[in-house]
Amino acid sequence: MAGVLSPFTALCTVGFFARLSYALARSPVLPLFALYLGAGPEAIGFAVGISTVTGIFFKLPSGALSDIIGRRRTMLFGLVVFAAMPFTYLAVRDYQLLIVIRFIHGLATAVYGPVSMAVVADVAGARKGELLSWFSSVTIIGNLLGAPLGGFILHRAPGVSSPSLGDFHLAYVLSGIAGLVSLILALGVLRDGSRAEKQNSLKEAYGRFASGIREVISDRRVVVTSGMEGIQNMTVGALEAFLPIYAVRVAGLTEFQAGLLWGVQIVVTILSKPFMGKTSDHYGRKPLIIAGMLLCASSFGAIPLLKDFYLLAVAAMVFGLGEAFVTSSTAALIADLCREKNFGAAMGTFGTIFDIGHASGPIVAGLLLARFDYLPSFLMMASLLVIATPLFIGSVRVASPSH
Repeated sequence: MAGVLSPFTALCTVGFFARLSYALARSPVLPLFALYLGAGPEAIGFAVGISTVTGIFFKLPSGALSDIIGRRRTMLFGLVVFAAMPFTYLAVRDYQLLIVIRFIHGLATAVYGPVSMAVVADVAGARKGELLSWFSSVTIIGNLLGAPLGGFILHRAPGVSSPSLGDFHLAYVLSGIAGLVSLILALGVLRDGSRAEKQNSLKEAYGRFASGIREVISDRRVVVTSGMEGIQNMTVGALEAFLPIYAVRVAGLTEFQAGLLWGVQIVVTILSKPFMGKTSDHYGRKPLIIAGMLLCASSFGAIPLLKDFYLLAVAAMVFGLGEAFVTSSTAALIADLCREKNFGAAMGTFGTIFDIGHASGPIVAGLLLARFDYLPSFLMMASLLVIATPLFIGSVRVASPSH
């Protein structure tokens, strides 16, 4: 495999199947599965967010550990989780077991996510924005396919009110197959492309582990920049959990259309990110992050005003464009600010704050929707993106990029 594909292309291929697997298990399948099990709004939000809580605890240590023991070992563990966990959903018959499985499933992205980004940052040089954006765009094509594919599997014939348990099982079996493909591909790539890792004493390894974490989290610019994507990702998590519910229950759309709404958002993000990443390499990261936050806030707040599929699709596209502005620049800016030996810890810190936002999004949205309608709930969450922007402007000062 390594002889056929370049290391970067091979990494993107592995990431594509891993993300396809995870997307099939997530939106719109997961919130609708929780609804099928009898969960209310708060419980649905918690079910969607709990796997991201895993990342809050494990992304930072996973990234820092990869700085010490090597990227390939930590990546391989994450891919094993991608391959194995989807099949455990076949045993779910109640909400409580679903929560346990979702938490464990979160180890997949918690371990794989920051380590794969650190690998790209290791080799990107001055092209961090461009290559990190290409990597993200190529791998999230799996998300693009996973959401509408999941919605298509759950879509029932006319006259049938809701998906059956067998429909959910089919979605999770396909998720497991995609995870296995990712793992099999990675075994060849990681075996052929591996390099010998320097052996360290336990004391020395722990010292490097701890010092890398301290150095990264003490940099206010890293924390604030990570926080911007964390807040933006809060709205992403809320949409993952409740856009399918809103589309089906309020707007009267089909499950397939609900999946397409998520898909068109991802299409725009995929097409925009490489260009925006290259732009940020040449003209700076901050302006793109600021513009992206405002685009996400406006489109997110407008969604509850819309019920037509095409108007909702336009709002989703604007949100996807804003997401591309933000995510093409935040990870690259953090890599700019950190020393190369701490890329793993930096991406782990970024991933942890990212996941705090992602996990809190569906939980906060669920709590708000239990008390308010969609419009005030979404407007309150959108306002947080607007409020965070001046803090970022004042806190993060970087040198202008050289041309």
